[in-house]
Amino acid sequence: MNESKNKLIIYDSSAIQRKIYTIRDTQVMLDRDLAELYQVKAIRLREQIKRNPKRFPPDFMFQLTEDETNLMVSQNAIPSKKHLGGYRTIM
Repeated sequence: MNESKNKLIIYDSSAIQRKIYTIRDTQVMLDRDLAELYQVKAIRLREQIKRNPKRFPPDFMFQLTEDETNLMVSQNAIPSKKHLGGYRTIM
């Protein structure tokens, strides 16, 4: 059995709260932060959403506009556009 799948990671609720942003009057997390919580790569999380759309509510994910991305960078919510991994996707 693969032991890495049995690891229990406990997050401090304040650490999770710091990864929640309000965009378009909606509380959201960056896909990379959500993927980290689930211990998967963000690209794999996005793939699963595309492959299994019926498993996710229609408003589960949206893409940031260029202006929203620039605003998050300017407010230091994210260090740079590169930090988003080339995507402007939000969960």
